[in-house]
Amino acid sequence: MARLPRFFVPGYPVHVIQRGNNRVSIFHTTRDFIHYLELLADAATANGLKIHGHVLMSNHVHLVATPGSPISLPRTMQSVGTSYVRWFNRHYGRTGTLWEGRYRATIVDTDAYLLTCLRYIELNPVRAGLVDDPASYRWSSYGANALGADDPLVTPHPLFLALGEAVLARHAAYRCLFVRPVSEEQLHAIRRATNLAWALGDEAFQAHVEQATGRRAAPLPRNWIGRTVAGLPAGSTLSTAVAHPQQSSLTPIESVSSTGMALSQNVSLLLTAGAPLTPVALPL
Repeated sequence: MARLPRFFVPGYPVHVIQRGNNRVSIFHTTRDFIHYLELLADAATANGLKIHGHVLMSNHVHLVATPGSPISLPRTMQSVGTSYVRWFNRHYGRTGTLWEGRYRATIVDTDAYLLTCLRYIELNPVRAGLVDDPASYRWSSYGANALGADDPLVTPHPLFLALGEAVLARHAAYRCLFVRPVSEEQLHAIRRATNLAWALGDEAFQAHVEQATGRRAAPLPRNWIGRTVAGLPAGSTLSTAVAHPQQSSLTPIESVSSTGMALSQNVSLLLTAGAPLTPVALPL
């Protein structure tokens, strides 16, 4: 299947994750963490990427950031990835790749999920059992967002600034968000959207993203094939559907074709040319 294009809608943040190849450690010493953050700060500034939150784990990196243009995020990640691997390999006398393919990213519904995503990434060290309090973990944006620590990498998002007019009140309000952990439902939604490159938000947000980007922002419903062919006359075949699309609602199939993506093998086997089309529900 062809890769889906990256999401970019002006003004909307993204959640990004980059993993080490085979989950190997990408940071061994304090100097490694510092060097990566320096590279990230330089690349983000040069490419117009505003970073609102970050966490560096031993074998992966999380970011919450707002790109200023379609190239802001990819150029930042390419610059940091290439420069850091070159430095890391030279420093440790190794060769080859360090990353697990391309970084993963999802566009985020600001009002519904931005602060949740920040909590999600800054609580990662707690969920991993490294610390009991996110304030105890050095390599994240929690110190800046919750405690007011100086972090040149962090640009506060307007939604964060709206937590309070005074700086101290703002940080206190942000800390209150961490009284309860991120729910299992939210964890699942964030991980699924990021790993599968869908938009993180409700159906209205996903529809807005689809209209703005021209690509699907959510998986097709499990019974979309049945709904697609249900409007055809009895005894219709795949050839009829292709020759006379006006007789049915073929938008999902046409959409898949227009983006260059093939139907799954199960669907291909089911829709054999000449076979009657009947409403079905297939797991995708």
